[in-house]
Amino acid sequence: MAETTESKRIPTVVADGVHVTYTVQGAGRAARGGATAALGRVLSRTRTTPGTRTVHAVKGVSFAAYKGEAIGLIGSNGSGKSTLLKAVAGLLPTSQGRIYTHGQPSLLGVNAALMGDLTGERNVILGGLAMGMSREEIQERYQDIVDFSGINEKGDFISLPMRTYSSGMGARLRFSIAAAKSHDVLLIDEALATGDATFQRRSQERIGELRRQAGTVFLVSHSNSAIRQTCDRAIWLEAGRMLMDGPAGDVVDAYEAHTRKK
Repeated sequence: MAETTESKRIPTVVADGVHVTYTVQGAGRAARGGATAALGRVLSRTRTTPGTRTVHAVKGVSFAAYKGEAIGLIGSNGSGKSTLLKAVAGLLPTSQGRIYTHGQPSLLGVNAALMGDLTGERNVILGGLAMGMSREEIQERYQDIVDFSGINEKGDFISLPMRTYSSGMGARLRFSIAAAKSHDVLLIDEALATGDATFQRRSQERIGELRRQAGTVFLVSHSNSAIRQTCDRAIWLEAGRMLMDGPAGDVVDAYEAHTRKK
């Protein structure tokens, strides 16, 4: 029995001492105006690359994720959660350490780029193709995607350009497209913070289905209740470092206790 249980522990993502750094443009506070801006311009002349700075966003993070797990990433703003997701997805390179993945991770973010001038219908097709579905699969699942998103409940919004959507409507449609197929690794950045309680419940149920289909789900959310209800494991990041990795309830409890002390 022990051998059977262990054989099911198939890693989908392994992060080994991962560091992520990147350069951002802009002189920050020195560019805000007046004398401060003038001083910033003078000082910038002594820099090799004026108006840039290096951000060390993830610092030595290591973990292994397994098939069937839903893992929440929690931490304060700027703690490195979204950066870590982008690194797992292969969108940001590691400056030190390595990330190993089984299959192709799919990153779903609230700001995921769909085309604002195209209708929701056309974006469902384009988004489905980007997620690896064939045109036949998209056609078969099209109505389910629209129904799941709920954007047509108050009108025929699917036939309107996406630039007319609220941010919540766009996020719900993006999640619905991504959740229409199974993924080896699905990375979700704040998508469940949008929509009403009914949509959030449907989303959580769909994540459960994806896990049962032997996928792995990572969820970044500022909603501790969403992490508790959706995830069985959580990783707490702060200032780019991993402070805790364990059962979701225990990690959220520790994080909430920490924030209350501030």
